[in-house]
Amino acid sequence: MKSSEIREAFLSYFEQKGHTRVASSSLVPGNDPTLLFTNAGMVQFKDVFTGQDQRSYTRATSSQRCVRAGGKHNDLENVGYTARHHTFFEMLGNFSFGDYFKRDAITFAWEFLTGEQWLNIPTDKLTVTVYADDDEAFDIWKDEMGVPAERIIRIGDNKGAKYASDNFWSMGDTGPCGPCTEIFYDHGEDIAGGPPGSPDEDGDRFIEIWNNVFMQFNRSADGTMTDLPAPSVDTGMGLERIAAVMQDVHSNYEIDLFQNLLNASGKVLGVSDTTNTSLRVIADHIRSCSFLIADGVLPSNEGRGYVLRRIIRRAVRHGNKLGATDAFFYKLVAPLAVEMGEAYPELNKLQAQLEKVLLTEEQQFAKTLDQGMKILEADLAQLSGSVIPGETIFKLYDTYGFPVDLTGDIARERNLTLDEAGFEAAMEAQRQRARSASNFKMDLAEGVSIDGSTAFTGYQVLTGQCEVTALLKDGELVSSLAEGEQGVVVFASTPFYGESGGQAGDSGLIHNASARFEVSDTTKSGDNHLHHGVLTQGSLAVGDSLDATVDTSVRQSTALNHSATHLLHAALRDILGDHVVQKGSLVDAQKLRFDFSHFEGVTPAQLAEIEAMVNAQIRANSAVETTVTTMDHAEELGAMMLFGEKYGDEVRVLAMGDDNFSVELCGGTHVTRTGDIGLMRIASESGIAAGIRRIEAVTGAAAIELFNQTEATVADIASMVKGSKDNVSSKVKQLLDSHKQLEKELAQVKAKMASAAGSDLAGQAEEVAGIKVVASQLDGADMKTLDSTVAQLKDKLGSAVVFVASVDGDKINLACGVSSDLTPNLKAGDLMKSIAPLVGGKGGGKPDKAKGAGSDITALPSALAAVKTWVAEMA
Repeated sequence: MKSSEIREAFLSYFEQKGHTRVASSSLVPGNDPTLLFTNAGMVQFKDVFTGQDQRSYTRATSSQRCVRAGGKHNDLENVGYTARHHTFFEMLGNFSFGDYFKRDAITFAWEFLTGEQWLNIPTDKLTVTVYADDDEAFDIWKDEMGVPAERIIRIGDNKGAKYASDNFWSMGDTGPCGPCTEIFYDHGEDIAGGPPGSPDEDGDRFIEIWNNVFMQFNRSADGTMTDLPAPSVDTGMGLERIAAVMQDVHSNYEIDLFQNLLNASGKVLGVSDTTNTSLRVIADHIRSCSFLIADGVLPSNEGRGYVLRRIIRRAVRHGNKLGATDAFFYKLVAPLAVEMGEAYPELNKLQAQLEKVLLTEEQQFAKTLDQGMKILEADLAQLSGSVIPGETIFKLYDTYGFPVDLTGDIARERNLTLDEAGFEAAMEAQRQRARSASNFKMDLAEGVSIDGSTAFTGYQVLTGQCEVTALLKDGELVSSLAEGEQGVVVFASTPFYGESGGQAGDSGLIHNASARFEVSDTTKSGDNHLHHGVLTQGSLAVGDSLDATVDTSVRQSTALNHSATHLLHAALRDILGDHVVQKGSLVDAQKLRFDFSHFEGVTPAQLAEIEAMVNAQIRANSAVETTVTTMDHAEELGAMMLFGEKYGDEVRVLAMGDDNFSVELCGGTHVTRTGDIGLMRIASESGIAAGIRRIEAVTGAAAIELFNQTEATVADIASMVKGSKDNVSSKVKQLLDSHKQLEKELAQVKAKMASAAGSDLAGQAEEVAGIKVVASQLDGADMKTLDSTVAQLKDKLGSAVVFVASVDGDKINLACGVSSDLTPNLKAGDLMKSIAPLVGGKGGGKPDKAKGAGSDITALPSALAAVKTWVAEMA
């Protein structure tokens, strides 16, 4: 069976068993910002298992794309060197959320693996393991599935503590956990290795192909185990592993999916041996890199982007080992799309973008790879012993962008090891330097636990009567505030929006007959809104009731910018492509700022098109629709959601524009109709990081003011060039053309002056130790003229040392040259390094010519005199 056929058979089987087919979630976990990548099928259901989320179904099945290349689960260093480790793999899974349990889970697995209409694997090729104390699972396997007792292996606490076992699974130190039962395939006696639990279990003969996890306990902090009210099932079977079984091969790299990628990689690189380790690394890495980019991750120097950069660079380095001299890695996106595009259409849709990102990163790495390799080779040449020092590893990592695993690959090839402890010490020293150089701002409520929650009423009203539930002063909970004191007020309910989702917090006034608290900002801490400000009149105490009034003008201006941000996001995706993903935003009353993933500058024509598209939606004046619904329904509506954001059971969906032009999850405040925005004007577009662009824009009155400023600037320019707004462009062009012509004529004059000066200076040459030397100052000469003068003097004198200087304001320009017959002993670069410091500057260059600059004009005569002294000493 082909890999694609196995995937479809698995999903179809469980659909027939009442499971809902659920699409693979993103590789960037949407419900767990602490997890680097999605690394198992259960990740997207984590909140369901913990009871924090509910779905419309109690049975699910999926083929989840996974990456294990960073953090706790990191297989990167083993990829290419073993038969089954990958950075990217697909996990086939079936899940029960309080529905069926052990009996059905085991039955489903056995029927799918051994059933004639499914995989039809001979039962005598399968061995199972159970947790040592799980008699229930043991009996189901033996008595109901008919597995001989000798092929049911009990695995106890083999990791040093109670419940620390290969066959006992837990989500963390506390929380849901339970025993598991694993199914192993026996590849045969001709493959080295023993059954699970034996001393030889790490061999390749018995390979785990399926794991059934039975979540039946909840573990408390003190280790107490209590039964879960609704036991659940989480299973996983690696598609690549089961494909190897079904295609009767012993390595995942021999399956159809990888063979096609290996052949494509070999064709690009001119390599025919598909068992080559480097070729396997490349074939594996093109999968993880392409899918990560498709899910919005871009190469960078931190977090997920850094892991992606490491994988790309590792693949490129292995390509170089195979003889690649030009960019090649990006060419493998097309074969991958052919192989997996049917199951994952985004590969076809985003192919051009994936290729562009990979090509850019590959070209960038090529610039530093040669230099880094030279440094490493030089250090290895002086190495005594077989351990690469930690300082060398850190230097390559910190200065040349070499990931540690890349250095590790090189070490492995040369039978060397890494001083990992030394590297970590160097890393920690760098962290300490970074910490000591940072300035931290203490939040007023940092470390303070505030009970209760604040109900937000500000979607409907901007005023309300509010009861004080807590007060803070200097970061501490207090019972009251006195007149003139700064502090934080917490209410049971409030119309004030707390800063979140990129939107600035509200400001305004809180008051009653005797007290007045001016709110400068509102933030959130947990479920509470914190009103920051100063008590300008009276006193406040916990339990007081006050009238709260949001600053309407600030809220309204902020809403205009926030709604425009949604329209801008949709327009960017429409014009630039679906790869555009929000990477940050800031919305306040003055402007909007939107950061997004895009690997090149947005052209002026594209910006004009984006702006026009947003303003067309504004003029349409369609109603902004708000829906509070479940996450599943929001996904059905096509709502955009941010990777890594935590969403609750209910989410707020904002739809705006014609035909739902923009549909996003958002808890912010917005306009009622798009026409309320009035107008949006893009103020700037720039790059802020690798693959991240930023647009700043204004709306409403601020946009009109920007137009007025632009008009005034154009009018000023028109007046300066004695034209009008209608012909200002042609007038400026005429001025620039005239300027270029004058510059050209000036350069010709300077060249003539340099030639004349050269002729004059040639006659001033003095002999020092038998060598003609010219050391003079040329008034009014720029650096280009100095260069020309040096060249002419060398030609005229034939054999000479020439040093000339000029004063340009408060700066000194320096140039020198040495004729080729003298460079074995006298080098222009050395001369410049000796003389430039005498005038408070520096410089350098080649043996025959050099440049420099200085600032101490009074020292120039003595510095020129020192040229002769230097020649006398060096000759």
